[in-house]
Amino acid sequence: MKPSTQLAPPQPFTGGKLVLATLAVALATFMNVLDSSIANVAIPTISGNLGVSVDEGTWVITLFSAANAVSIPLTGWLTQRVGQIKLFVASIVLFVFSSWLCGIAPNLTVLLAARILQGAVAGPLTPLSQAILLGTYPKEKSSTALSLWAMTATVGPIAGPALGGWITDSYSWSWIFYINIPVGLFAAAVTWMLYRDRESPARKLPIDKIGLLSLIVWVASLQIMLDKGKDLDWFNSSVIWVLTIVAVVSFLFFLIWEFTEKNPIVDLRLFAQRNFRGGTIAISVAYAVFFANLVILPQWIQGYLGYRSVDAGLVTAPLGIFAVLLAPVMAKLMPKSDARVLATLAFIGYAGVFFMRSNYTTGVDAWTLILPTLLQGIPTALFSCR
Repeated sequence: MKPSTQLAPPQPFTGGKLVLATLAVALATFMNVLDSSIANVAIPTISGNLGVSVDEGTWVITLFSAANAVSIPLTGWLTQRVGQIKLFVASIVLFVFSSWLCGIAPNLTVLLAARILQGAVAGPLTPLSQAILLGTYPKEKSSTALSLWAMTATVGPIAGPALGGWITDSYSWSWIFYINIPVGLFAAAVTWMLYRDRESPARKLPIDKIGLLSLIVWVASLQIMLDKGKDLDWFNSSVIWVLTIVAVVSFLFFLIWEFTEKNPIVDLRLFAQRNFRGGTIAISVAYAVFFANLVILPQWIQGYLGYRSVDAGLVTAPLGIFAVLLAPVMAKLMPKSDARVLATLAFIGYAGVFFMRSNYTTGVDAWTLILPTLLQGIPTALFSCR
């Protein structure tokens, strides 16, 4: 009988290595999710400095989101082809490079190109950070690992508007991108030092070029259509009609192709599993309402209430209070709880918070703005740790 050649999984870290590894991976996650919201409050300033309208300036958010939405589904395929650690470290380094490009951009065209690159290379960071952390901790401590990940993933976009507003008002909008450079270089160096001998096996997979192209077309079309719909008066605009038709047709083609392709770029057969399908839908809805609030609310506060960038950011900052305070509690509660119950309570909490915001008018006072944001930290903590 031939001996097994299968490699044993690497042992979890302990002591100082565990702390340092957690810090490095958490910083990479924090840097990524921070950048998803830090530019939101700076759009009026960026637009003014580059000599463009605010509507044109919002492409800074739109194109980052579109590129990010395209690259996230590719993470599984890229991990198998490149290796988990190499892909994670390469993504961090490229994120740092694209952040530098954003900071030195002399005009909107260069800035948008850099944001596309930044969004594309950021895609693998979030899913890989979870996987790496879970492999770093003992199995019985997996809930602690997920709780720590949820804390950084939640605090990043919450801190983004406040930090971005303060930097924009006190210094220059370029520094909202430059701050990624030292953080990213530290995270990349430490991650490579600790994990380079724990690389996952890589294999040369064929490239599903048609599947990749159709994925890019339908996701980008849908993202841009949703982001620019309000500005272009939705379906009274021929541009929105064209984007919608392109998104629908390319999506249907993508579905048919991926279900029949031998080596699909995205394995849609996973959706046949009920738990995977339900979990994916729940996570998508939760993060949609979470990030939509962080994008829209600061801009509405600045545009209609006349708040400064830093003040608009501070209004959203209280969201992090309960999210952080409840993270250790959730780490202990998770192994003993039913994920369906916690997720349901989280969605009920989100519904209550957004109902409170439905009564906002241009005469709303600061406390009425802050209270729902503060309370939103509770459902965020309940859901993020799942």
